[in-house]
Amino acid sequence: MTASTTIHCDRGLAYGAGEANQIAARPRLVLTTCILASSLAFVDGSVINVGLPAIAHSFAAGAAELQWAINAYLLPLSALLLLGGALGDRFGLRRLLVIGIGLFVSGSIGCAAALGLSSLLAARALQGVGAAMLLPSSLAILGASFRGEARGHAVGTWAAASAMAGAIGPALGGWLIDTVGWRAIFLINLPLGGAALALAFVALRKDITTSNTRAPLDVLGAALATAALGGLVWGLTLGSGPRGWTMPAIGSVVAGAAFLVAFVAVEIAKGDLAMTPPALFGSRTLIGLNLMTILLYGALGAFLVLLPYLLIEAGHYQAKSAGAALLPFPVVMASASPLMGRLAGRFGSRGLLTAGPIIVAAGFILALRLDERADYWTQLLPCILVMSIGMAGAAAPLTTAVLSSVNEQYIGLASGLNSALARAGGLVATALIGGVLAAHGALLIARFHQAMVVAAAVALLAGLCAFWALSSWQEVPDHRH
Repeated sequence: MTASTTIHCDRGLAYGAGEANQIAARPRLVLTTCILASSLAFVDGSVINVGLPAIAHSFAAGAAELQWAINAYLLPLSALLLLGGALGDRFGLRRLLVIGIGLFVSGSIGCAAALGLSSLLAARALQGVGAAMLLPSSLAILGASFRGEARGHAVGTWAAASAMAGAIGPALGGWLIDTVGWRAIFLINLPLGGAALALAFVALRKDITTSNTRAPLDVLGAALATAALGGLVWGLTLGSGPRGWTMPAIGSVVAGAAFLVAFVAVEIAKGDLAMTPPALFGSRTLIGLNLMTILLYGALGAFLVLLPYLLIEAGHYQAKSAGAALLPFPVVMASASPLMGRLAGRFGSRGLLTAGPIIVAAGFILALRLDERADYWTQLLPCILVMSIGMAGAAAPLTTAVLSSVNEQYIGLASGLNSALARAGGLVATALIGGVLAAHGALLIARFHQAMVVAAAVALLAGLCAFWALSSWQEVPDHRH
């Protein structure tokens, strides 16, 4: 993920967990296990943005290579997140959690030891596959291990800890880059992963499943989704680069679109057995909320990649300073989200889900004041604070709105789809910012400002999607019964 913050709709994966099995022999250890496992994804997703300039210098990498340093991770995570959840249901949550952690740690070692850009990208892809397994499994374990009020408290604790991990990641990663080197940012995952693996064997029972069915896995759907996203992202990356829209770029986008059409056809044919059942797209509310998610998290993802790059390349910040500059973002979101959730429960989600993206757009407009001489306290900090307040207003009620828009049987799938789309938004946005990453000096500042104008427009469109989606919705509804 490109953001250093938790994708709030991930929480719904815990609420959508099956009720059939009680996994927790030691609930506190289970919660700690889930927090450590999820932190792998959140820490890694935040530190990479601070490390891009150092990676570029080490491998003499251009803009397209830097984009793939992020997207090689986001592509398998976005495409395989739902399949990872289904694998956990089918073959056992602990088994998938352990495999996912193992793959993620192996990928982290590969990143730290990479001798060239190709090996780095391959290791990043392995991390993405591992994250697609461990994230839904850890949250399903959390949901199946607690009941009632205890579940709400456990999910809240998980969310707060994840936000803290996202907050610490950039600052710690920046310090490691400045003192040890960029390879060290991937070694952060080793103690986290080792502790999570050890606790998984202590705290969790063997091979617990949350499904009694043996429906065939939608491997074809997952393969087509991966091919579609890969083709689209590859083409957009080429098209946003210095050569522009050449035939390879156009051909890749066309191929990606063709795979996307094939994916839709396969999912319709599979019906309720599909990775993304067509019933999920029969709700205007869910469609609008998913569109909002793609747009808002896409704009945010571009910002969280470009800002540290601008600060380091143009503002000559040290990596640790660029990482620390982002610290208020997850802190404000973690602090404000509970209040926003209560406001949504009292007054309904529509107002917050509409106003939140508009406030985020105002933060992007404030980013137009940033240049190589920007003052942190009077120019950068106000931009981050406004944007974080807007994101808290939008992200906190999003989980409730998504879960309330579907029947009980689709809660886990709807939440997983929304989480995957949030990451897909960041994936596409990263593919489109090659022109900014390729620029230097005054041109870098100018293109950053252009990107912020586009991001503001996208955020406003996200707010309109939420307003449209919920325009016919009763306040504080519950469609799950």
